[in-house]
Amino acid sequence: MPGGTDMTLRPFLWRAERLYPDTEIVSRTAEGITRYTYREYGDRVRQLANALDDLGIEAGDRVATFCWNHHRHFEAYFATPSIGAQLHTINPLLPAEHIRYIVGNAEDRVLFVDPSLIEALEPAVQSPEFDAVERYVVMGEEPPETSLDPVVSYEEFIGDRPTEYDWPDVGEDQPAGMCYTSGTTGNPKGVEYTQKMLWAHTMATITPQGLGIASDDVVMPVVPMFHVNAWGMPFTTTAGGAKHVYPGPSPTPEDLAGLIEEEAVTITAGVPTVWLGLMDYCEEHDVDLSSLEHVIVGGSAAPKSMIRWFDDRGVEVLHAWGMTEMSPIGSISHLKADLESADYETQVDKRAKQGLMVPGLEFRVVDDDGEEVPWNGEDFGELWVRGPWVTTEYFKRPDANEEDFEDGWLKTGDVVTVDEDGYIKIVDRAKDVIKSGGEWISSVELENSVMAHDGVAEATVIGVPHEKWQERPIAFIVAAEGADEATVESEVMDMLAAEYPKWWLPDDVVFIDDVPKTATGKFSKKDLRDRYSDASMFEGQAPEEAAPDDD
Repeated sequence: MPGGTDMTLRPFLWRAERLYPDTEIVSRTAEGITRYTYREYGDRVRQLANALDDLGIEAGDRVATFCWNHHRHFEAYFATPSIGAQLHTINPLLPAEHIRYIVGNAEDRVLFVDPSLIEALEPAVQSPEFDAVERYVVMGEEPPETSLDPVVSYEEFIGDRPTEYDWPDVGEDQPAGMCYTSGTTGNPKGVEYTQKMLWAHTMATITPQGLGIASDDVVMPVVPMFHVNAWGMPFTTTAGGAKHVYPGPSPTPEDLAGLIEEEAVTITAGVPTVWLGLMDYCEEHDVDLSSLEHVIVGGSAAPKSMIRWFDDRGVEVLHAWGMTEMSPIGSISHLKADLESADYETQVDKRAKQGLMVPGLEFRVVDDDGEEVPWNGEDFGELWVRGPWVTTEYFKRPDANEEDFEDGWLKTGDVVTVDEDGYIKIVDRAKDVIKSGGEWISSVELENSVMAHDGVAEATVIGVPHEKWQERPIAFIVAAEGADEATVESEVMDMLAAEYPKWWLPDDVVFIDDVPKTATGKFSKKDLRDRYSDASMFEGQAPEEAAPDDD
């Protein structure tokens, strides 16, 4: 390649070791807090590379991880792709049948597993899909008793290996990572990430228009490392020379608050449910958030009430959007310079949107007729995206390729509007938009409004079949602790009636103990639709104005 080497991940590690050798990597594990430096990290990465070599792992082989967020998992992030192999992160919260399918489809040769996740893995292992797995490596000092075979502890696996390693030349088109979509319908779909894709994603997201990570930052990804590489943050943090903090297995709000205080975390990231839990904890405890500068929220919409709560404490919420197919970050809701002087509510409205496409990506919004919709904040269509870190095909899935890609564009399945300033707002997933009397209702917009009520801890809205109107919205609410459900229902309905036309209003409000979650922590509307499949189950009656007049 003229002008230098290919675009690969290894130079990010080289830079961190050489320029920031004493910067820390902090990890919470079942064994306690582990603390070491980039210099020591680099040595252990090379030990792992030697161990994989000795096992016969070659370029193109897939190395799977079944792990939480910790330093050993992070070591695999650079060792595996830098020898030319492919890091395949598996979501341990998936059903056993999905895990079997994923491991068999990927043909993983090695599988790293956390001690606390062995019990979740064992039911899937006794199947032909695991025949390609040659070694299980338990992430700890000693392997516990297990039926996994052959098995070795991580520290034994790398312990006597040299800290020197002659890295091979790896091309930018070499697959470096793999992650599978959630598989809400049918089998999960594999997405491969080349070295160039991960390099480009890192370079875009390290910019001020992305996550803006610098060497003086302390970064704590709460988003799981098994979920699209923790949104790429382990790579971006390393490229920036920043301090890493990994919260380990199943961190509680107390754990997160403690790490923020003790490690002076400046940037953290996760789905809204994580921050709702932290907010509740902070309301009841004296928590010092003074070091925290940015909370990155993705996976589902950030309620305006969350943005205001963190603003009151001097912390900026950065609302982000992306997909597994996009490595994953696509847009982040930074304020444009000409909005810095706007009134606060205007700013919050902008920041609550999914934001501006990060540098390097292009998008278009297409209606049902295949025409692009105007940027007026009202007309909506499906969001299509393309760019250097957006995949153009699924792994071994030609059927899905025909449905989800067209002329180099990824058809995201997200229904959006774009305002005059270019801010994208997700109206709904295509499958979640509610069609009532031939007109569309945004379930996302309704649930964001419901979530703004102080008496609501969690909320989601789904459409249920209706004999006359085709579909009608039903709101499901988890009441905040101590809130009176009857009062919450009355006030929420009054609030919605003041904001939306009558035909948008939910036919009923159903109080539940918790909103079902997917394996990645998002609200699972599919579970609710399966459970509540008919509008006749509800007490409320669809209003006569369940659809607007034709004129």
